[in-house]
Amino acid sequence: MEFGIFANGYLPGPAAHDSDSEHFELIREAEYGILADRHNWKYIWFGEHHALTEYSHMSAPAPLMGWVAAQTDYIHIGTAITSLPTNKEHPARIAERAAMLDHVTNRRFEFGTGRGAGSHEVRTFNVMDTAETKAQWDEVIREIPRMWEQRDYDFDGEFFTVPTPHNILPKPYGQGHPPIWVACGNPATFAKAGSLGIGAIAFNFEPIHNLRGRVDSYKEAIRDPVEQIGQYKNDNVMMTNSCICLEDREEARAIAKSKGRGYLVTMVNLYHDTMPKSPDAIVWPNPPMDPGWTDEMLDMAIEGGYMLCGNPEEVCEQVARYQEVGCDQVVFGLPVEGMSHEQHLEMIELFGDRVIPEYDRDRTHSTDHYRATAERCYPDFRYPVPESVDVGVLPTSALLPLA
Repeated sequence: MEFGIFANGYLPGPAAHDSDSEHFELIREAEYGILADRHNWKYIWFGEHHALTEYSHMSAPAPLMGWVAAQTDYIHIGTAITSLPTNKEHPARIAERAAMLDHVTNRRFEFGTGRGAGSHEVRTFNVMDTAETKAQWDEVIREIPRMWEQRDYDFDGEFFTVPTPHNILPKPYGQGHPPIWVACGNPATFAKAGSLGIGAIAFNFEPIHNLRGRVDSYKEAIRDPVEQIGQYKNDNVMMTNSCICLEDREEARAIAKSKGRGYLVTMVNLYHDTMPKSPDAIVWPNPPMDPGWTDEMLDMAIEGGYMLCGNPEEVCEQVARYQEVGCDQVVFGLPVEGMSHEQHLEMIELFGDRVIPEYDRDRTHSTDHYRATAERCYPDFRYPVPESVDVGVLPTSALLPLA
């Protein structure tokens, strides 16, 4: 099992309206990835959201991803997720940016995709019906791999067109293309991801045992994908959760029981209005419930898989539950409510040095293993080159292929 960090640009309260605080938090979250690179973590994922005040100010993660890539050597850097509504951005731009990140990261880019957080976000781009984003994703996700391969790409679809043949550049770096992922929620979306042969990104807001059926449906479907998207299968379920791992277990548990935790969930319930939620879900601006945490209540929450909490030895045991339900990668959102910056740094180092080696002894990323099996799906050219085109004259400075 592999591990990662999730950066989403979370700025609760007055900080959301202060430029200095906004700058400080965005850079600090990126710096977590630089530290993680030195402590066995394999992935850092960047959210992408639009106009979601407090919940996420990470609207354009690509520059930050390049900044992290320039200061790291090992960690993979992914989008979680790039939304694909065609009103928001032409798919050719998405294909170009993903391929460029593949070069900048030296083949360490992970291409996570989805429909968007909810109605408020997609309305930023004049998408008034969230149901439409499903059909748009279905169309776009099939075309981006073709853009990465063909040198005379054209398309006339329901939601976007490239009316005449164009070479969408750059192409991904080296063999294959970035691993493809999609955000999943209900069991049907897990099964669909598996049937397309792509990775599943999931966010955990419920007991861990509820995940088994979803993971099983994914694993069953990906054994023999109905329609493989891209050049290879990315057999991966990534699950996010919250983790408080400190040397002092009582310090970690005190943070977990602190008043005000749960504010982030009220923002999730506000903005992710297309996700199913329980009837008693608390939606911002209502304050999070203060249950008066006791040690017994915290132990029940940990046992249920709502969070991981304790010293490295305890957290190491808790991680096993994710392995038991079939998760391939566990990712922790940072920052964690109630934790100081210094505590976050301590957790990245402690978890990376003392927990990760117990579960992940393969220094090669699973997606690198899969990418090494890539096989092209399309020819370079869909159409014959016109006989009138003379390709025999090149400038003396041209870089010619060696073979």
